[in-house]
Amino acid sequence: APGTMSGSGPEEPQPSQVSEEDQQQEAEQDWAAAKAFYDNLVTQRPRPPKPQNAITVAVSSRALFNLVEEQRIYEEQGVEKYVEYQQKNENIILKPGPAFYFVKALEHVNTRLLELYPDDEERFDIVLMTNVHAQVGVRLINSINHYGLTIERFCMTGGQSPIGYLTAYLTNLYLSADSDKVQEAIEAGIASATMFTANKDVVYSDTQLRVAFDGDAVIFSDESEQIFKEQGLDRFFEHEQLNENKPLAQGPLKGFLEDLGKLQKKFYAKNERLNCPIRTYLVTARSAASSGARVLKTLRSWGLEIDEALFLAGAPKGPILVKIRPHIFFDDQMFHIEGAQKLGAIAAHVPYGVSQKYRKST
Repeated sequence: APGTMSGSGPEEPQPSQVSEEDQQQEAEQDWAAAKAFYDNLVTQRPRPPKPQNAITVAVSSRALFNLVEEQRIYEEQGVEKYVEYQQKNENIILKPGPAFYFVKALEHVNTRLLELYPDDEERFDIVLMTNVHAQVGVRLINSINHYGLTIERFCMTGGQSPIGYLTAYLTNLYLSADSDKVQEAIEAGIASATMFTANKDVVYSDTQLRVAFDGDAVIFSDESEQIFKEQGLDRFFEHEQLNENKPLAQGPLKGFLEDLGKLQKKFYAKNERLNCPIRTYLVTARSAASSGARVLKTLRSWGLEIDEALFLAGAPKGPILVKIRPHIFFDDQMFHIEGAQKLGAIAAHVPYGVSQKYRKST
């Protein structure tokens, strides 16, 4: 009956009795309280955006920094020696890793957005998402501050997989040097890629974020790739021409391309199209005449623009990437990743689709 007491206080509602609407309302109240507290502080640093408004890019410590020697110690001597080594060297700044210049470019976009929209929270939020132990955190913080990076949110899971936290952080893109964790994240429906360091030093633009995407099994689903792998090139061409007006299904990185497009439109709205700090590229092995129309019509049906579309008809992608110099290049095939690496491009492998069945063991 109403008012019935149990023990010393009112009966607590069971978890099943708490609606999602109530949980959302409580979360909004918590965020409003946190925002009010932060707004009362005097600081020159921009307040981190609300996760629901941000484009959250989660980066592992081995993607952000070069931790090859540290990883060797971990694998050969174990976690205790690894932690000891990191603590002894916590004042030695780590060198940039494969995702470092991509992160720097994201932060440049944020700077430009804040100039045009000081109160808008739709911008990139970089989260360090790593399974290292908290004892290693001081060296990571020292290195981040040394380079002037704005990374306020950390998630250090002490040897446990961080994948479960990606959803909690509302992650839009996850970059790691650990292919197993990336595969796990892809299977959880999170846009993810394994980072690979370029074999040559390249100078990247510090005024424009450049992101290059493969098409099939990256922006688009692998439905057409399946036909090519299983039935051959001629059947693939025939299928694409017959389905030219049928949009391809979305692939794992479609959402991130969409996020980039939203930010680009913010610059266009301020008459900054010619000075936009974001540029996107489609770099595909497809042939334009035989299978390109379906790709372009699919993007149009999604309301997405791509700044440059390069149809290579099977030619190597490396030389094109040398010209573009993207901060990151996403592809589902290791053959293209390795070719990009050799010529100095930073590549990110997306372990999605039928091509993974054909991937040679290394």
